Amino acid sequence: MSAAQPSSGPSLRRYLDHPRGGPTVLRIVLGTQLRRMREAAGITREAAGDAIRGSHAKISRLELGRVSCKERDVADLLTLYNVTDEAVRADFLKLARRTSSPGWWHQYGDVLPGWFETHIGLEEAASVIRTYEVQFVPGLLQTADYARAVAELGHPRSSPEEIERRVQLRVQRQELLTLPDAPRVWAVVDEASLRRPLGGPEVMTGQLRHLLKMTELPNVTLQIAPFSLGGLAAAGGPITILRFLEPDLPDIVYLEQLTSALYLDKRDDVDHYLAVMDRLSAQSESPRESVAILERLLKQES
Repeated sequence: MSAAQPSSGPSLRRYLDHPRGGPTVLRIVLGTQLRRMREAAGITREAAGDAIRGSHAKISRLELGRVSCKERDVADLLTLYNVTDEAVRADFLKLARRTSSPGWWHQYGDVLPGWFETHIGLEEAASVIRTYEVQFVPGLLQTADYARAVAELGHPRSSPEEIERRVQLRVQRQELLTLPDAPRVWAVVDEASLRRPLGGPEVMTGQLRHLLKMTELPNVTLQIAPFSLGGLAAAGGPITILRFLEPDLPDIVYLEQLTSALYLDKRDDVDHYLAVMDRLSAQSESPRESVAILERLLKQES
């Protein structure tokens, strides 16, 4: 392979040998690599689109990891970018095949909106998950009973069977927290979400006990934003920031709405929300005092 020839490198090989995050992450990694090669070759998105019988918009979606990649398209793009090394091409084509493999969450496709699938895939690959919640306990820290109450509130027309499917999905997501390479979860929770008796007193008592148990995990940090703060730095809805060890995955801000979500990865946007999260953490009670607040709330519930 000549000096000008791209290499799949150890980063790509790591994803092939130890995939984490399922097809969502693999699509982003592959798209990022293809974008770098296109730019290095001085080829426009329009020209790349022509090479795969598509448009520049299709190339944009592919490079952002929004769609799975057909092997034929990837092979044609590698040829266009003058990638001729057979080992390198084989790695890229193998990665392309894996972008179409279903993640474990696809079994919940009947109750899982497409815009949330991306979040689950990113969550699986994250090294740090920072989250701020106003109305509810963060999903990764909910009990099954509390999750059921949230699902019933958000989906009042769903059947009991559909509600249970949503609960099962949430509980399975939480298995992430106890894996050997579990991400660090740093949650800031508004006191209002802990005082709102969602599901009734018994459900809230169980939820508070569960939160105390979760704070014992070495990878979970919980802070409570008390009423006494008045206005908070993050006026508005919940915020989640996902950070990754892999250089091909930028930090991503996830903003969930009622029927959709925004995924922000532009550096200026991410820096803005990181600053907001830092201010929230500085304003909120310390992890130790937050545990004390949970214990006091639990006594009031009992």
